[in-house]
Formats: sequence, structure tokens, C-alpha cells
Amino acid sequence: MTQGQRAATRPGLRERKKQRTRDALLRAALELFTTQGYERTTVDEIVEAVDVSQRTFFRYFASKEDITFAVQEMVESRFIAELRDRPAGEAPFEAMRRAVLCAWNSIGEAIEEVITVDLHMRTYQMIESTPSLLAAHMRRGIALENQIAQLIAEREGLDVTRDPRPRVAVAAFSGVMRVTGQLWGQGHDSSVEALRDLTEEYLDQLVPALAGDWRQADGGDHRDSGRP
Repeated sequence: MTQGQRAATRPGLRERKKQRTRDALLRAALELFTTQGYERTTVDEIVEAVDVSQRTFFRYFASKEDITFAVQEMVESRFIAELRDRPAGEAPFEAMRRAVLCAWNSIGEAIEEVITVDLHMRTYQMIESTPSLLAAHMRRGIALENQIAQLIAEREGLDVTRDPRPRVAVAAFSGVMRVTGQLWGQGHDSSVEALRDLTEEYLDQLVPALAGDWRQADGGDHRDSGRP
């Protein structure tokens, strides 16, 4: 790529200034949310911390909820993009597994350009402990699952309204993602690498957990344990 081509692909001064303002609002909001509480924090306090107007805030974010999930939205968008790019011959679960791991390979640096990973973890913990945000998180999760199921159905040439397999596969995948997110949020290692490794470990256990004989795998005989 020539110097002229690189210059043409770089955002202009106006775009860079807008991005800096958006990032500053995001950092200020999440710091306030995680230190004094989501419900107690007002938009006025956020804009005061960045020295901009409310009008500027609403130019970038529709609400406090919108800004809370901004980084998560970035992660989800990266995952969807990776899934769309997976080879058509990959089985659905393998495509989802590789897409999420590839997304985490590249998303850590993108997150750290906006907020610290520690702040990202604290935000996750705050969402999990704030009823209104947890409800929004679940609602967003359902919408994302529907989007993924539709994408998987299209990859396989299926009608998602007639064939249950895309929704079943996505539900199992999403369940693992929720578990690993919760475990990461409760852990001591806030790095993206820790989250990626935990995600890979648990995804690798999904098929054996569903298809394997647990009693045979652990070497125990549970026939006398009261199980039918």
C-alpha cells in the first residue's frame, strides 16, 4: 500500500475527533456506573465529566443502557462478522466455535483502545448485579441468539421456522458463552486471554457433555446412587 493509499484509508480529523469524544463518554460513563452505581448515575454527571453537552451525549448514545452495552455490542458485531466469513463446509457448531475464538483473538486490542480490560470486567460484574441491566442483558441475548440461528440456517440452507436444529445448536452454544462469561467475571484474571482460554476450554467440553457417558467417563459406577 502506498503512502497516499494509507492516508486515504485513515479517518479524517473530524472522524477522529468524534471517535475520541465517543470513547471519552464511554469511559466516563462506565467508571461512574461501576464506582457509584448505574441507577445513581445521571447523564448530566457523565457529560460533566467529559465537559460536553447532553446533546452531544445523545448524538452518540440513545440512553444509559445503550452506553453500558457499547463494548459488548462491539464484541458481538465482531463475532457475527467472523461467523459470516467462516467456510461454508464447516459444521454449524465448529463454525461458531472458530468464529468466537477468532473474534477474541482480535477484539482484545480493540477493547483496550477504548477502555481498560479491568473496567470491562467491572462493567460485566455490574451488569450481573444490577436487575434492570441483567434483564436488558438477557433480552439482548435472546435477540442475538435469534440472529445467529437465522445465520446458521442460511449457511445450511434451512428454514429456521421449520427446522429446530439451528435454534437448538445456538441455544447450547449461547449457554456455554454465558457460563464462561460469569466464571470470568468472578475470577481474578481480568485479561482477554483468560476469557478466551476459558471459552475454548468450555466449548471443547460441549459435545462430550451432551453425547458422552459421564458415568463411564469418570470411571465410577453410579447404578447404586439412587439414579433410575
